[in-house]
Amino acid sequence: MSATGPRGEFHAGVLASLAPTAGVVPFALLLGALAAGKGLTPVEVAAMSALVFAGSAQFAAVDAWTDPAPWLSLALLVLVVNLRHVFMSASILRRMERFPAAARLLALPLLADEIWAFSEARAARRPLTPAYFAGLAVPFYLTWIGSSTAGCLAGAWIGDPRAFGFDFAFVAIFVCLIRGFRRQPGFAAVLAASGGAAVATHLLFPGPAAIIAGTLAGILAAALTHREDPA
Repeated sequence: MSATGPRGEFHAGVLASLAPTAGVVPFALLLGALAAGKGLTPVEVAAMSALVFAGSAQFAAVDAWTDPAPWLSLALLVLVVNLRHVFMSASILRRMERFPAAARLLALPLLADEIWAFSEARAARRPLTPAYFAGLAVPFYLTWIGSSTAGCLAGAWIGDPRAFGFDFAFVAIFVCLIRGFRRQPGFAAVLAASGGAAVATHLLFPGPAAIIAGTLAGILAAALTHREDPA
């Protein structure tokens, strides 16, 4: 079996996805358990995870969930929290030279934060291929759906998952992702700007606005510190 053919690329992507996929399980279980506490059924949780596939947005939506559900408010909330995906998509599209147009359309909806970070890391070393991306994204996507549904089914048994520290999995995953970019030019400035803006906004206006503030501040810092490579 060729290590560089589509099958080898897919297997390499699966191997690379093992750590983030394992790390997201407690996060998904927590989401499912919290959703169960809000009265959502396992079918509804599975559908939300499959269609939205965005942990931060789903947590925000579950937190704001009431009966009857405020559909317009929830849609706007998810849109605001997920605006960062516009920038992630623009970034990763530069790496998809080997992707047919149809493959790009299938890949972008699976662009979770972890998938984006690992894809960027791969593209910095070798060309990103559709098979490698599929190996990264498909196990992660299926695990997210299955684990969030399992968390909903076990919600009554788990109780409050935060009592066990499961919610720290989210923080740990993103600390590791950020660390992977530490050698990039302007890393310290971007980290300071985005982190400072997010914390300040959260202290003044708790909620998803902190995510947008951190994103915009990080983009501005990256633009100000960017240097073109010499020709």
